[in-house]
Amino acid sequence: MQLGLFSLSYGGLWGQTTLDLRTFIRRAAELGFDAVMLAGKRPHLSPLDTDDRAIAALKDELQTARMQCAVVAAYTDLTPATAAEVPYLEMQIAYVESLCRLGAALGATIVRVFTAYATPTASPHTAWQRAVTTLREMCDRAAVHGMTIAIQNHHDLAVHTTALLELLYDIDRPNCKLGFDAWSPALRGEDLYAAAKSAAPYTAITTNADYISLPQFRYRPELVNYEPVGPDLVRAVPFGTGFIDYAAFFRGLRAGGFDGLATYEMCSPVRGGGALENLDQYARTYVRWMREHGLRH
Repeated sequence: MQLGLFSLSYGGLWGQTTLDLRTFIRRAAELGFDAVMLAGKRPHLSPLDTDDRAIAALKDELQTARMQCAVVAAYTDLTPATAAEVPYLEMQIAYVESLCRLGAALGATIVRVFTAYATPTASPHTAWQRAVTTLREMCDRAAVHGMTIAIQNHHDLAVHTTALLELLYDIDRPNCKLGFDAWSPALRGEDLYAAAKSAAPYTAITTNADYISLPQFRYRPELVNYEPVGPDLVRAVPFGTGFIDYAAFFRGLRAGGFDGLATYEMCSPVRGGGALENLDQYARTYVRWMREHGLRH
């Protein structure tokens, strides 16, 4: 597999050190990665800030560092807007299309997207159909730029692997694939090997991080006791030291035929804090774990 590093790991959103994209690209190369996934929003590859001059500078940086920009990460939520007059889904289609243009200019072939969060007022069937329609149009517009749309198993709609594969069937576009990750199935109790094997034939990328699960309780003074409060708090830890069985996950991906891009992310608070030295150590640990387990080309 190729190894990638996600730029938002150094985006400052969770108290981490913030690096600009050119510095990040150099850093990823120094840390031993083959490729980068660039966040399609501020402070990184926002369509509002990225002009032809910025693209040329990034291409030069990628070439100098001998790095590939493989993926641009879009941040979408296809939940229907509460105000019917607001073209909320059209805005997101235009946003994804703009990232396809930027990604193609940088040599990327994939734009990662999410589905939709659940709301108490939206009919599940209506939400599903609107997501299908919107993702079809995103795929059709991406195809013009030679891009693939990869749906990450993150948001509520179609988050279970069986549902995600059904959504892919309904979208029915050759350039619609999966960004299939382990953390969500692991948190929800799916069998990681089986889920990964079934998703692998349709998977374009996988994004990886490891976590520990911290049970929560509330004190009940009238009982002089505690009651459990769910769900558990989840915290990022160095790769290979958390509760996610990545050995089983990658066995499943390989058994299903996946041999693509595996990207590391630090997109939550991490044990040890957000100083540059700690982030770099996390990234190096991922590269080392992947190499030790025979998962790097």
